[in-house]
Amino acid sequence: MYFRQITSGSLDEHIYILGTDGTNDVVVIDPGEAQPALDALARDGKSCVAVLLTHGHFDHIGGVFALKNQFGAKVHIHEADAGMLQSNRVSLAVLTGGMIKPVEPDVLLQGGETLTLAGLSFDVIHTPGHTKGGVCYVLKSDRKLFVGDTLFMEGAGRTDFPGGNEKELFHSIADKLFPLEGDFDVYCGHEEDTTLEYERRNNPFVAMRRRRGW
Repeated sequence: MYFRQITSGSLDEHIYILGTDGTNDVVVIDPGEAQPALDALARDGKSCVAVLLTHGHFDHIGGVFALKNQFGAKVHIHEADAGMLQSNRVSLAVLTGGMIKPVEPDVLLQGGETLTLAGLSFDVIHTPGHTKGGVCYVLKSDRKLFVGDTLFMEGAGRTDFPGGNEKELFHSIADKLFPLEGDFDVYCGHEEDTTLEYERRNNPFVAMRRRRGW
């Protein structure tokens, strides 16, 4: 399997590039900036056929326009976050003074889909809480889980931005991610990687809210 993790931008956002051996087609998850993704693709001779977005905040979508423009990549985002691709205000890019070129999404997700792209099969889980349209992508064949800003090592995403909801985020993690069968390597939008089993045992965000009876 071809797999690259690139850290980009002032917020150290993680871009993930995945594909199968023997093909140049790849999927890019959360291209927060264009140039680091384009440089990696050019260096390895890869072509982006699809962009998968975990949510629509500016630090995860800054490279979407370039990838779609250069490769014709199909852009996937949950329908509740689709407007973030069109507005620097809604994506919160205005908070940094940045301007992101608007992009029209190609595939509006609802959760529950299975996407077959670049020879890989991703299950889509709708995980609202950080944003209304947050999703996670499950690659069961390689036991990888791409969670964006839903889950972090011993933590969870912020819920104080528009569309955030602490209780929804708790249930997304506790009721949708933790029940997945077996262990997974968890790839977050920022900070360290972790594993699902480690978070089941050690995540204080979930443990504290369980004690509240949520």
